[in-house]
Amino acid sequence: MSGDRYYIRDQNAIYFLTLTVVEWLDVFSRLSHKMVVVDSMNYCIENKGLNVHAWCLMTNHLHLIASARENYRLSDILRDFKEHTAKEVIQQIIEEPESRRSNLLNTFKMAGEKDSRITNYKFWQPNNHAIELDPFKPKIMDQKINYIHYNPVEAGIVCFPEEYLFSSARDYAEIKGLVKIEIL
Repeated sequence: MSGDRYYIRDQNAIYFLTLTVVEWLDVFSRLSHKMVVVDSMNYCIENKGLNVHAWCLMTNHLHLIASARENYRLSDILRDFKEHTAKEVIQQIIEEPESRRSNLLNTFKMAGEKDSRITNYKFWQPNNHAIELDPFKPKIMDQKINYIHYNPVEAGIVCFPEEYLFSSARDYAEIKGLVKIEIL
């Protein structure tokens, strides 16, 4: 893993991250599944040392610009976040009415069978596609924030980034968002 270009080396640096559902499955089309991610991010902010600077949840992936506060490790926070959200969303898929239940669970199970560390279902892809950002290069930072915020616009979901509820674009437009972020 140390040869991985997208590895988190500095646990307290600011990173552009992409967390992706296995097989790029469109899981986050249901409000309850989206709220698991929102609630978990807020929990990690309040209790695990996570700083979220920008974010956007799409149907099959989550973009973040994030860092860990002093005495915390970003890798540990992300591991716990992914483990918790995976368990919660899979439990919802099992318990709530879901027309795609069998297909989703079968895909998660097959992905889990390919990974010796997984005992049942694998929800998230293992890599967080971590790209360290230099806070002294604001142009690159702004580029990544705009990329994140324009995801729903590019997908044709909204016309303007701040219209999308599951994004920090609202906060950057001075509209209170769902996640307590630290604007860069």
